[in-house]
Amino acid sequence: MASWMLCVALVLAAVAGAVGESRYEKFLRQHVDNPRTPGLTGNRYCGIMMARRQVTAPGRPCKPSNTFVHAPAEDLVATCTRPADTMGIHSTSTAMDITACRLRGGDTRPPCNYRARQLHHHVRVSCLDGLPVHLAGTHAAVTES
Repeated sequence: MASWMLCVALVLAAVAGAVGESRYEKFLRQHVDNPRTPGLTGNRYCGIMMARRQVTAPGRPCKPSNTFVHAPAEDLVATCTRPADTMGIHSTSTAMDITACRLRGGDTRPPCNYRARQLHHHVRVSCLDGLPVHLAGTHAAVTES
């Protein structure tokens, strides 16, 4: 009985994408799409990418928001060498193309319906051992007048 339970637990973990996936690999899966996946436009991009990348897992509530960065992973890794703010968050040196996906409506049960916004923002990440592991947000580039 114990071996059967272990087998079920391993299968469930594999379906969730958790087996053998480091925090950095999870970050890449959930947030980096470079170059941007072709053929997906507008809100359809978010719905398909959220499902394809298992950001919203089957049977789980819809994630309220997620951001996909359309820049090389190496650029985000380099961000971890930049000085961190008081909260330990690092910001990219340049703005990057991103797609911000936000859940439409108040229902968090699948099917998930997302709104997409194409932006050019700086990306903020938290890092572990020199690798980005959490996308902490984005912010518009500050322009001097």
